[in-house]
Amino acid sequence: MAEGVPTTNIEEWKPRTKLGKLVKEGKITSIKEIFEKNLVITEPEIIDALLPNLKYEVIDIKMVQKQTDAGELSRYKVLVIMGNFDGYVGIGMGKAKQLRVAIQKAIRDAKMNIIPVRRGCGSWECTCGEPHSLPFTVTGKAGSVEVTLKPAPKGTGLVVGSVLKILLSYAGIKDVWSSSKGETRTTENFIKAGYNALYNTYKFVTPADWARKR
Repeated sequence: MAEGVPTTNIEEWKPRTKLGKLVKEGKITSIKEIFEKNLVITEPEIIDALLPNLKYEVIDIKMVQKQTDAGELSRYKVLVIMGNFDGYVGIGMGKAKQLRVAIQKAIRDAKMNIIPVRRGCGSWECTCGEPHSLPFTVTGKAGSVEVTLKPAPKGTGLVVGSVLKILLSYAGIKDVWSSSKGETRTTENFIKAGYNALYNTYKFVTPADWARKR
C-alpha cells in the first residue's frame, strides 16, 4: 500500500547548505529549478519543502548478516520506492537492527535519490500528445540486469514485471513496453536498472529543449 512520507517540520529545520537556506528563505520554490541548474541535494528537508505530496512503498525486506568479532550481526535491509505519481521518483535502501529504523533510513535515502522523469507520447501508433508514456526508448543497467523501456500507445498499460510496474506508476507513467536481460529475480538490481532507465530520459537533448537552452 502507498503511504505518505513523514516530513520534517520546515519551521524547525535549520539548513546546513547554501541550497537549503535558499529553499527555506523562499528564493527557490520549485524542485524543477534545482534540477535545471544541476544543483546537488544533500538535505532531505529540501525534498520535504518542495515535494510535500510524496508517497512510498516498501518493495523488499531482507535479513542480512555481518561477521564481527562478537559473532554474526543480523540486520534488516529494506528497499523502498518513492514518488508523486507526476514525474518524480526515487529509490532508497536502508539497513538497521530494527525494521522501523531501516525503513526510515530507506525513506531518507529515497528522498536524496529523487529524479525528474521525462514523460511524453513517443509511440508512432499514438499521436495524442499527452504525457502518458515515454518520449523515446531508454535503457538502464544494474549488475547483470539490463532493462529497456519503450513508448507504448495509450491504453496499452504497463507491460513490465510486477516490481517495475510499481516504479513506473510512482513516476506517473501509464503505458510502456519493456524488455529485460540478466538475473531479473534479483529485486534490487531489477529496480535499479529500471530507475537508471528513467534517469536516462533526461540524458538526451530533444528539439523541445533547444529553445530553453538558448
